Amino acid sequence: MGNILNFYRDLGVEYLNTKLNKKEAPRNAGLKCLKELKKEVEKCQACELHKTKKHYVFGDGNPNASLMFIGEAPGATEDEQGLPFVGRAGQLLSDLLKEVGINRQEVYIANCLKCRPPNNKDPQENELKACRPFLDKQIELIKPKIIITLGRFALMQLLGNDKKITQSRGLVFKQQSYTVIPTYHPAYLLRNPKAIEVFVNDLKTAKQYLGD
Repeated sequence: MGNILNFYRDLGVEYLNTKLNKKEAPRNAGLKCLKELKKEVEKCQACELHKTKKHYVFGDGNPNASLMFIGEAPGATEDEQGLPFVGRAGQLLSDLLKEVGINRQEVYIANCLKCRPPNNKDPQENELKACRPFLDKQIELIKPKIIITLGRFALMQLLGNDKKITQSRGLVFKQQSYTVIPTYHPAYLLRNPKAIEVFVNDLKTAKQYLGD
């Protein structure tokens, strides 16, 4: 806990009351810390992706969300706008969330990588390693009950490199402070519409675990 407190004090965050639980903490406290973390992301040059990106894509949504989505990396539209999941795959995600009664504004969405890989290539190990501390801090600040991983790279980041989406999808993994529900990336659904029903069922599973 001491290292975490020092990290945020180094960022200039003055308010950190560790005695408050999530429900008691002021709603703007987590938002303030996320804004400070975003500033750190926007200074990052830990891998080569900062040289080719147009915008850092930090994350977006409710800083007190019980449900968090983690994707792989920004695409072209996300790179242009600096927001996650705003392209065709993001629109499909929004539509499917609406279909099952989940308000996108009430969830938090982020990616493993905060910069777009050129030509949408797969994230590389060194890139994932460089961005991992930022993702961990986002999870730590938001404190979601459920994390839905979108695609294999997000799954591997949270549960280990031995996890494969074809074997893990449909299972629920209990972690120390949150539950992981792996599913397909919305971009995969665009190429394989038959998988949409499976994806929707995974969203419904998440709602059940949230008690909705």
